[in-house]
Amino acid sequence: MHYVSTRGIAAQHSFSTILLGGLAEDGGLYLPDTYPQISDAELTAWRQLSYADLASAILAKFAPDIPLEDLRELTKKTYTAEVYRNTSNGNAEQITPLKKLEDGLYLQELSNGPTLAFKDMAMQLLGNLFEYTLDKQHAELNIFGATSGDTGSAAEYAMRGKRGIRVFMLSPHQKMSAFQTAQMFSLNDANIFNIAVEGVFDDCQDLVKAVSNDLEFKRQQKIGTVNSINWARVVAQVVYYFRGYLSATSSNTEKVSFTVPSGNFGNICAGHIARMMGLPIAQLVVATNENDVLDEFFKTGKYQVRQSAQTYHTSSPSMDISKASNFERFVFDLIGRDSTRLAALFRQVETKGGFDLSGGPGSDGDEFKRIADYGFSSGKSVHADRLATIRMVQQRYGVIVDTHTADGIKVALEQRDRAIPMIVLETALPAKFNETIREALGHDAPRPAGFENIEALPQQFVVMPVDVQKMKHYISEQTGL
Repeated sequence: MHYVSTRGIAAQHSFSTILLGGLAEDGGLYLPDTYPQISDAELTAWRQLSYADLASAILAKFAPDIPLEDLRELTKKTYTAEVYRNTSNGNAEQITPLKKLEDGLYLQELSNGPTLAFKDMAMQLLGNLFEYTLDKQHAELNIFGATSGDTGSAAEYAMRGKRGIRVFMLSPHQKMSAFQTAQMFSLNDANIFNIAVEGVFDDCQDLVKAVSNDLEFKRQQKIGTVNSINWARVVAQVVYYFRGYLSATSSNTEKVSFTVPSGNFGNICAGHIARMMGLPIAQLVVATNENDVLDEFFKTGKYQVRQSAQTYHTSSPSMDISKASNFERFVFDLIGRDSTRLAALFRQVETKGGFDLSGGPGSDGDEFKRIADYGFSSGKSVHADRLATIRMVQQRYGVIVDTHTADGIKVALEQRDRAIPMIVLETALPAKFNETIREALGHDAPRPAGFENIEALPQQFVVMPVDVQKMKHYISEQTGL
């Protein structure tokens, strides 16, 4: 298997080659030249596997250049009961158990890791993959990433203490929850650098892309990324779609649907890849908050990003994104993997703010009618919906969910086909967004042991403007390169 850029770079790369780099040299995102297919016999055999063994079986299809035994050791080291211990049923061995809310409606627990968010599912594996690869190459890596809330802490907890790795993590200043902020800024490891950017998440993401596109600086400073623009992050997320499907069905003739709270499109992009591999997924439902650029696209075919001033700061802050970087991977497939046209469309995003695939007058294409062929639909949830859903889920099912998961449940109930099981992907544990839980329910969210007073811990971070040159100077100062 080889990897190609969505924007047409001619070189073909192995999994190990693209693992440390993030963006392709032409500014595009890496995808396999073809998606590996799963057989009915494989899917049947996978029903018997542990999560760790399922992860190595799927990863092996995308990383044939890494010995299978090494992959197995890496996934067994990653997916352990000691790391993923916060399951509601107390059985940490299940890693991502399904919680039945009612007949045909399930919540897949993905927040059982060390930072209580789904990002741990991929980030813990990525940390071990990085360390494995750097050891092989006798190399170092400076990770430069951006977070709207959960990616940052998941990356830092996965990379702290790792040999040859530093982490520079950007976050929007004063726009995360108090819990999210404390998780990141209270770390005092020597290889962790937290940078609060005076802007919104999209500004942070633009800084990461600008620095990554300076190829000389990237090589000199050994820059890599852990954002979901990194292909390995997405592949690791593919695994829990397979686990969710296998847990909800008893035969391979059945279908399921997934609803996914979506901001940067990485989580649901993994579902798209699982479906392209042959997993029997009926619907992939995109659930957005007030920042509804993706909902607008899947309803109209028009993709129109918002500027920083028009990006809302909401009670589901990890989805406060108006320029979803992983969306490019889906559009690449939607337009028939035409990299020249893909590059032209995303140039329009930079110059005109978006593009139009509706097929209407003046549009850039007519692919909107093909979206249903990929199983996608969408819906939107706002703050009042969030509060109502949190209350309803607690009263009806006896479960407290976080704000993003509430967005997903609200949209899932609107979109579900009762003949097909619907799985809502959990985003985080409610303790991470206690301010809104208290507003909805009148009391605090439960906290797992060890997180009781996290907001009171001393915090270490620097505040910086949206300035590429100042960011480069700061990185250079800390690395001494």
